[in-house]
Amino acid sequence: MAKIEANKQLKQYLKEYFQGFFPPAGPRPKVAWCTSVGPAELLISLGFQVYYPENHGALLGATRAAEKYIPVANAGGYSPEICSYLTSDIGAFQQHETPLKEAYGIPSVPPPDVLIYNTNQCREVQDWFAYYARSFKVPSLGVFSPWKIDQLNREQIGYVSHQIEAMIPELERISGRTFDLDRLKEVIALSRRTSDLWLEFLQTARQRPSPITFFDGCIQMAPAVVLRGTVAAVDYYELLNREMKGHLARREGAVEKEVVRLYWEGMPVWGKLRFFSDLLARFGANAVASTYCDSWIFTDFDPADPFVSMAEAYTKIFINRSERVKETILAEKAAEYEIDGIIYHDAKTCPYNSNSRFGLPQRVTAKTGIPHLIFDGDVNDLRCFSEEQTTTSLESFVDQIKENH
Repeated sequence: MAKIEANKQLKQYLKEYFQGFFPPAGPRPKVAWCTSVGPAELLISLGFQVYYPENHGALLGATRAAEKYIPVANAGGYSPEICSYLTSDIGAFQQHETPLKEAYGIPSVPPPDVLIYNTNQCREVQDWFAYYARSFKVPSLGVFSPWKIDQLNREQIGYVSHQIEAMIPELERISGRTFDLDRLKEVIALSRRTSDLWLEFLQTARQRPSPITFFDGCIQMAPAVVLRGTVAAVDYYELLNREMKGHLARREGAVEKEVVRLYWEGMPVWGKLRFFSDLLARFGANAVASTYCDSWIFTDFDPADPFVSMAEAYTKIFINRSERVKETILAEKAAEYEIDGIIYHDAKTCPYNSNSRFGLPQRVTAKTGIPHLIFDGDVNDLRCFSEEQTTTSLESFVDQIKENH
């Protein structure tokens, strides 16, 4: 079975990234908090060290600390129905705790000088960042993206592009730096290279057997999220892809005796990555592709036209598209990766990233003939998830696929 040796280097890069917020000597860097698919390139070009609260939310889920902190935020007036990234993150902050202390030896989440959000993935990020704007008494600036886009037009791209550009004067004031277009172009070029390398990694799953799983992707995506726009991200994915070429050449599979190939639609259940990985492997099934991991493929980035290309790349992400476009993308991905079945995660507190509520699974199955399964869960709140029910339904689903092979 394929093991990813580059993980050792990944841990080192992430350690350097997080410890960089608290340098042992010299002044503290200016810190910008940014949503995961926000205009990080602009922030990096102005010298900000960029921190991603959604990444912290995922860490709280993966370490299963979220179940301790969600009730804290709920008691403070944040509904159990809203994003559990948000409630676990705010609850941890209110308790003055973070798994970053143990993992990377830093004292806390890095205090922000400014908060930047984009509503392209989620509308609740505005309220999430508003909490921290009040707590730290710093500005919160937002990009409001058109939603459920069919074909992206010039007016929509211009609307988003102008919002990003309009942030520059305030960001210059906070950072103490003058905006440099050439520097932004350099950062965009690094993000584009990172994106291309990330896509190359994900496409290794087109081989049978696949050398990777969706769950590998959830781990390996970290540089594409928190380090894009930097040389470190490019260096890491070049290292990773060199290793993957060896796995491909030796035809090493991540799942022993891969029989069934699945597509994972929706968010991970962060506290159950190992559970799902082991369960599917036991059934001879591999989730080889997903829209979640594809969320950080930004092939529209163009250093020659940074603001327009940022607007286009960040607005065209899957979750921000119309139902018609989503149907087309899912059908194309199913064909590209030779998918036998599609799993839809209906995440209780994440309606924006759950695509099983308005008939999409049924339409895709009718269009492609590929069966689907919908299971209930959540990104962080494990009270919304049942191992027993999910095991039974997944086993039955995979057995049916095998019978029809």
